[in-house]
Amino acid sequence: MTSTERIHSDHTSIKHLGNWTDAGHFEIKARSGATVLDLRSPDLPDDIEIHLDLDRAMVKLLVADDTAIDHWDLSWTDRGRIKDSAASSTGDKAGRRIRLSGSATNSEIRVHRGGIALLSAMFSRAYVQDLRRVHRFGCVPTIDDPTRGHRS
Repeated sequence: MTSTERIHSDHTSIKHLGNWTDAGHFEIKARSGATVLDLRSPDLPDDIEIHLDLDRAMVKLLVADDTAIDHWDLSWTDRGRIKDSAASSTGDKAGRRIRLSGSATNSEIRVHRGGIALLSAMFSRAYVQDLRRVHRFGCVPTIDDPTRGHRS
């Protein structure tokens, strides 16, 4: 059984970038907030479940190009949508699968893939701190590309 990460954002912005967890289940509760999850790490399982409880919130998922997003069990109240420009091209690829469930009220889910996910991670305070750590200790940055620091 994999562990569950619980994320609560109430009028705040929360970002989890790089190799931050190995959980396969996530519970996100957000109200007028923004949450960014980096799901590109090779330490994550191939099947990920995310239960959402959103109210006027935004969730951004940073994923690999071949990730399939299943939002069949996600119920919408009022306005809201999933912004995923590459959704139609990922259906037949064998990659990670992310299942979204729960409810979203006046909310938005953005899916950033590949290079856009890399840029989203690079334009963050965490990336600047990661570069300072790299400069100080002589290791490699992992915020922009979580697979770089992975040892198999």
